[in-house]
Amino acid sequence: MSAQERHTPFLASLLAGGLAGISVDLTLFPIDTLKTRSQSPHGFLAAGGFRQVYRGVRAAAAGSAPSAALFFGTYETMKPVIAELRGAADDDEDSSSNNPALTHMTAASIGEAAACLVRGPTEMVKSKMQTNAVGSSTLSSTLKMVLSEKDGRAFASGIFGGLYRGYGITLMREVPFAFIQFPMYERFKIEWGKIQGHDASPLQAAACGSFAGGIAAAVTTPLDVIKTRLMLGSDKAGVPYKGARDVVQRLINEEGSSVFLSGIQPRVMWISIGGFVFFGAYESYRSMLMSES
Repeated sequence: MSAQERHTPFLASLLAGGLAGISVDLTLFPIDTLKTRSQSPHGFLAAGGFRQVYRGVRAAAAGSAPSAALFFGTYETMKPVIAELRGAADDDEDSSSNNPALTHMTAASIGEAAACLVRGPTEMVKSKMQTNAVGSSTLSSTLKMVLSEKDGRAFASGIFGGLYRGYGITLMREVPFAFIQFPMYERFKIEWGKIQGHDASPLQAAACGSFAGGIAAAVTTPLDVIKTRLMLGSDKAGVPYKGARDVVQRLINEEGSSVFLSGIQPRVMWISIGGFVFFGAYESYRSMLMSES
């Protein structure tokens, strides 16, 4: 099993992931803005509509490189480690321990837990700016506003303010997303390589990532809606949300269950296109860095 998992040095995966993250966020940020505004409790037009779609891009750029670097650095490092541990635990070839999907899901989950330490605060600041929240005219003013929010629901709010409000639901969104996307991405690459007799090229890997990402994006849209509402903090009347369960109950009672699919079209579009750019860029940067090492 462990022999089937490619080994990527930690530094190479760290740099390739960071460069890929910046490539995606800078090119596709407007689509993410439209998605976030469509999920706002104030409505798409009141949240900004099609105006100033690059609001918050500096926050996204500041967080995209370290979060993507953390994810891939952890993911690529943990894949062979987990495969080796599972192989040592059970050497039976017919055992489920030889299922690579379980290795990819476990490694991706650990990677997401690491990446969300950066992605959570980034999403918090970015969401405020994208929806034109009061006090979010600049990156510095938005950051000050979020840091001043002493929210007992957020981790260490006495130190970080509201930066980590919604961290739990962000993780709950990202882990299922990774569970779906990465085993599919890895499997698609393997099958494509078998068909043509050699490893998938960066362009082919990009197509695999795009397709897998689009499916994962659609399935996890309800979690994304809950995450957005929690990070925005309150409904259109200004009544604060008390947690993920409160968000779910109030959305069902006040707006109907269809609200959980708000923004599904731009989300699927953004992640499908973003998956193509991201995985293509990652595999290209990885190949370049590996050839130079």
